[in-house]
Amino acid sequence: MNKKPTLAIIVPCYNEETVLPVTGPQFHEKLNDLIQGNLVSKDSKIVFIDDGSRDSTWEVIVDLASLSPYYSGLRQSRNRGHQNAVYAGLMESKEWADITISIDSDGQDDINAMDEMIAAYYAGSDIVYGVRNDRETDTFFKKTTAQAFYKLMDWLGVESVYNHADYRLVSSKVLEKFAEFDEVNLFLRGMFPLVGFQSTSVYYKRNERIAGESKYPLRKMLHLAFEGITSLSIKPIRFVTILGLLMAFMSFAIIIWIFVRFFTGNTVSGWASNATLLSLFCGVQLISLGIIGEYVGKIYLEVKHRPKYIISERTEDRTIV
Repeated sequence: MNKKPTLAIIVPCYNEETVLPVTGPQFHEKLNDLIQGNLVSKDSKIVFIDDGSRDSTWEVIVDLASLSPYYSGLRQSRNRGHQNAVYAGLMESKEWADITISIDSDGQDDINAMDEMIAAYYAGSDIVYGVRNDRETDTFFKKTTAQAFYKLMDWLGVESVYNHADYRLVSSKVLEKFAEFDEVNLFLRGMFPLVGFQSTSVYYKRNERIAGESKYPLRKMLHLAFEGITSLSIKPIRFVTILGLLMAFMSFAIIIWIFVRFFTGNTVSGWASNATLLSLFCGVQLISLGIIGEYVGKIYLEVKHRPKYIISERTEDRTIV
């Protein structure tokens, strides 16, 4: 390969005013090393995407962009979530970048793994997944729930890479095809395997967060997990069908039991058994309706076909788009 690929390092940010002054220069140093090592083009950039932050994150990005042409910033019109922020960076960069590497801004992902990712790209891979080789920095609860989540996704038939989040290299060839995926509900780590093309993984040790607090509390992690399951698998709907058949079978068996008790003259009036069964069936029905409603809601959002991101400002011109 004679021409060196142009790299866009995609960095989603949400309320990261305390982190970016530390990790921003680290990304800059890594990009400069890659350019000096003749691995990527000197036209490569670090693209920060401010996902509607409520602190001074955007001002920090603007200040960084004024210090070096390697820095670039996009500001979303409002907060749309981590996945949409990554997607915005990818779509805005695919026209000029030959390869993109998405990475979180908190410094937990090892930036030195980029060298291996680019080497894998030169070796022929169009997608290179950054995979954690351990979970030593996680609490017992997070480690257990994460493992359970990946196993559940696998059982539901969702193709994903174990212990991979959103640290990955993707070629422009892949992004051109990925742009044809029109769904509004995004779960990128489960969607990229669907695109195909040659892929591989590089393994790295995840670090402690450099500063600030995690922007992914339990509530958001559960939401992301549920988004991934309902966006990429219809097995929950099939499970509801199977559960309905089991409940119908149980009801039929109970009816037979009632008739047997009646004709043998061994009936005993009581409310406990009736109340228990009624509560059970009502609970199952409500859960089933909730699962079905989740899919109906996703259909509702998809048919609206609203934009997945809106850029309100760019560091290049500092004007409203």
